[in-house]
Amino acid sequence: MSRSRSNSGAGELLVVLDRNSSAPLHQQLESGIRERIRQGLLAADTALPATRALAADLGLSRGVVVEAYQQLVAEGYLVSRAGGYTQVAPGAARIPQQGKAKAAAGGPPRIDFRYSRPDVTQFPRAAWLRSVRKVLNEMPHRSLAYLEGQGALELREALADYLNRVRGTSARAENMLICNGFAQGSRLLVQVLAAAGYRRLAVEDPSDDELRAVAAAAGLETIGVPVLESGLDVEALERSGADVVLVTAAHQFPTGAVTSAQTRAALVEWATRREALIIEDDYDAEYRYDREPIGALQGLAPDRVAYAGTASKTLAPGLRLGWLILPERLVEPMAAAKFADDRGSPVLDQLTFADFVTRGEFDRHLRRMRPRYRQLRDTLIRCLAEKTPDLRPVGVSAGLHVLTWLPADLSERDVMQAARDRGLGVYGLKPYWGQNAGPEGLVFGYGSLTEAAVVEGIDLLAEAIAAVRR
Repeated sequence: MSRSRSNSGAGELLVVLDRNSSAPLHQQLESGIRERIRQGLLAADTALPATRALAADLGLSRGVVVEAYQQLVAEGYLVSRAGGYTQVAPGAARIPQQGKAKAAAGGPPRIDFRYSRPDVTQFPRAAWLRSVRKVLNEMPHRSLAYLEGQGALELREALADYLNRVRGTSARAENMLICNGFAQGSRLLVQVLAAAGYRRLAVEDPSDDELRAVAAAAGLETIGVPVLESGLDVEALERSGADVVLVTAAHQFPTGAVTSAQTRAALVEWATRREALIIEDDYDAEYRYDREPIGALQGLAPDRVAYAGTASKTLAPGLRLGWLILPERLVEPMAAAKFADDRGSPVLDQLTFADFVTRGEFDRHLRRMRPRYRQLRDTLIRCLAEKTPDLRPVGVSAGLHVLTWLPADLSERDVMQAARDRGLGVYGLKPYWGQNAGPEGLVFGYGSLTEAAVVEGIDLLAEAIAAVRR
């Protein structure tokens, strides 16, 4: 028997549920809301009822409504707003119709395991707004003039205190520089190093290839160095002749390896003996789930390590907030390069972030997000074990991605295409290999997904793999 109920509050919503259907109630609720959006009956920016109110009105548990809302947010039909309410997303009615088995040709995947996407729906808008208001009310007029190239002193002081406490760095406001994310900071650093006479950059292999092109443009030769379970192969680094190396020591991307204490000591010894530089990309060290994260390399050798951090994985990439802790000899040329590049990062954002960190809101946000991401990772690992047991995950329990090796009878290209045919985005390891091409694998980013999307995504992946093998 079908049962139709609607809430009579300001956010009225009519949904039809069939209690005798074999389809789960959360899927019926998703379908009902999705169809009303596509038919234009729920216009863009329409506020939906609160999950508790809708659950009470329809005689459902709140968890059913939460799961339905989260899935529709993941698909782009809804957006979560500050204060906990949910609205119909702009343009949602134009999202191509996609069945569970197949995506619209050429359209975006319905479930996307693309890496480097944190859950921006959880951005702490209310806390950030309090900091914005405080800064606008209290900052002196002189703060609106051009800043020095290193960035706002208030933010450098706040970050130095935070990083020394949490990451074990040796930071002072005087040796820090604020930049527009890792992309700008690393680009300026490579240019300054090339001008100072550095000639060969070693990178982890596999690794993100973003810096390789930047180094080539600056005139640096780039060489890949294999990654072991204990981190970068320091013996291979010795043979490379490099005078600067980029490492992701706390959580290697994409293998998930953690640099051991022995390897860390060997890296520092190498840099000291060769008068070389280590660039430490500490991109997601705040997210370690099985134990406390290891301290930063920079704290072991401040004169030999340039440390790079960013708010892109912890808050939102759209903020474009990053920072460097620099050896003293690099501070002045880097500040000059930053000022020449863009006259400095936006001061309101810097001062807002400084207040956000100082008031402890950054710590609170990270404490809230860690269990959320850990649950997503645990769900992904469990589903892979149950549905695709021959895909072997590697790396520690940390971060926002998981790498799995593919068995010999599967190719990245075939699996990716079969998944795409089912509305699923999965991504291969091949683009991350440099000179040392290795085995094939898949890199799963899960930060922006819901648990329901992870479960369904791995179900679709299992279907895709079965189709490839047929």
